[in-house]
Amino acid sequence: MTASLSRRSALLASLSLGALSVVSQASAATPAGDFVTVQGPHFKLKGETWRFVGANIWYGAYLGADAAFGDRKRLQKELDDLKALGVTNLRVLASSELSPLKNSLDPAFRTRENGNYNEALLAGLDYLLVEMHKRGMKAVLYLTNFWEWSGGMMAYLDYTTGYYINNGDPAHPWPEFADVSSRFYANEKAVAMYHDYVRFLLKRTNSLTKKPYRDDPTIMAWQLSNEPRPGGGPEIAAQHMPAYLAWISSTAKLIRSLAPHHLVSLGHEGLMGVVGNEIFLINAHKEIDYLTAHIWPQNWSWVDGKDLPGTFDAGAAKVQKYIDDHIRIATAMNKPLVFEEFGFPRDEVKYEPGTPTVWKDKFYSMIYKAVEDAVKTGGPVSGSNFWAWGGAGRALHKDYWMLRGETAYVGDPPHEPQGWYSVFNTDTSTQALIRQHAERIKKLKVS
Repeated sequence: MTASLSRRSALLASLSLGALSVVSQASAATPAGDFVTVQGPHFKLKGETWRFVGANIWYGAYLGADAAFGDRKRLQKELDDLKALGVTNLRVLASSELSPLKNSLDPAFRTRENGNYNEALLAGLDYLLVEMHKRGMKAVLYLTNFWEWSGGMMAYLDYTTGYYINNGDPAHPWPEFADVSSRFYANEKAVAMYHDYVRFLLKRTNSLTKKPYRDDPTIMAWQLSNEPRPGGGPEIAAQHMPAYLAWISSTAKLIRSLAPHHLVSLGHEGLMGVVGNEIFLINAHKEIDYLTAHIWPQNWSWVDGKDLPGTFDAGAAKVQKYIDDHIRIATAMNKPLVFEEFGFPRDEVKYEPGTPTVWKDKFYSMIYKAVEDAVKTGGPVSGSNFWAWGGAGRALHKDYWMLRGETAYVGDPPHEPQGWYSVFNTDTSTQALIRQHAERIKKLKVS
């Protein structure tokens, strides 16, 4: 998930390689058409152009764990509800790094000791993939995080240097967190630890199906990170760009060597993630199968949450330009484009499930129109993942903040108020929009 409101507002103001895997018997038994592929600006599945309706559910593997922090019965219900809405793609956290960062997950997939990986959580990912397969869903799995809420790159820096800072710490005002986190790319020890985990996970065999991950068509794509940035401001971003591009290249090659049937994605915000530099964005995606964009109008101060009626139209104009800019770039690069994170607050920035979502629904409609227009015209927009599915999760405290180790997962990670951007199972109007969009995608002639 994206960083906090203060981080977004400040941003606007400041504007290896392994050997090639041998195809196993399991892989040979899996029809090639079951894997999502890329052909020009489109995804292909079973020989046909494929577009999807998606959601973010970062906590899917956590719910899937057969452990005190899991809830498989709830996971089954959440997946059933999503399927009923027409959702066919889920973007899921597949890595977290245990850290001393203030607002970060515990437990996590790994600790600072290399090779000390959480088998219960990994089995939760196994279970999630099995349940998704039953429902005909595809997964996009991200392998670390630029932000603090799952440990991420700052945790790797802590592991290797002993130094970290918390996002939002007044002693380290924005953009210091982003500038420090982006030191990760040039830290050879940190990148090596990250690659060790990538190698381990992609070589994993599902404990339930006994099928290697690399041979599982439920996995559409491996994503290098959630929202990897080269820095918080133009100067640092330019300074870190060579190491950033080298990290992208080495990791993409590693993933392809281990899982040649799966797509490689960056997990990127788009232009906002490269301080508005279009050349940076293009260079970052040269070795990546498809482009992504994330859209956060309130976080970026494009709208005022407390005055949505008075600020929505101006914000919507900026959203439309952001959509159009990325469609133009994807078209020029001849690659698919996914709006894989988009979020908007409830009316008056309420957090409680069931409170009005008039303006949120208007924003969702903008994103869905972009996808539907692409279906009609053959454009590159190939899917979207709203942020995020909260389902049956509920905040446990009156201040709506999640405490470390709590398991009442909602769509908002622990660094944000619980309910800020979640779509809950009681949000009928937003669910109706998602369902109607899915129905239109099915009915429209695919170009």
